[in-house]
Amino acid sequence: MHRHGYKGRKFGRERDQRRALIKGLASSLIEHGSITTTKAKAKEIRPYTEKLITKAKKGGLANQRSVMSSLSSPKAVNRLINEVVPSTQNRNSGYLRISDAGLRRGDGAEMAKISFVDSIEVPKVEGKKTLKKSEQKSPAKKTVKKPAKSEKKKEKVK
Repeated sequence: MHRHGYKGRKFGRERDQRRALIKGLASSLIEHGSITTTKAKAKEIRPYTEKLITKAKKGGLANQRSVMSSLSSPKAVNRLINEVVPSTQNRNSGYLRISDAGLRRGDGAEMAKISFVDSIEVPKVEGKKTLKKSEQKSPAKKTVKKPAKSEKKKEKVK
C-alpha cells in the first residue's frame, strides 16, 4: 500500500484520543516552555503549536477563541497570549526547536526535547509593583467565636 496523501501520525490511537493528546502536549509545551517526549510526538506538535502562535500573533476575537479551543487549559492560553507572543515578535515562523534527548530506558524509544527558540520572558507592566508572597497581605478574616456545647447546656440549665 502506498503512503501518498496520508498526513499525520496515528500513535496507535483513535481520532478523538489523538486530538486530545496533541492538545495536551501543546498546552504543556506552552505552560512549561519545553517538554521531553518521543521524537514522533515532538514532530507532530511542532506545526500544531507554531500555527497557534501565528494565530495568536494576528490578534482579534475570532483568532483568540480559536486558540482557546485548540488548547486544553486557560492557563496555557493566557501564557501564550501574554508572554509567548510578545517574546516572538521578531520572528515570522520557526518558533520551536526539536533536539535529540537519547533513548528511553524502558523501551528504547527515541526521545526529543522540544522548546522555544527564543527565551520567553514575562513582560513587566509599568506602574504596578509585584509583591513577594511574604509581602502580600492576607485578607483579614472575621471569626465569630461560637460558645462550646458545654456552655450551651449550662445556659439551658439556669
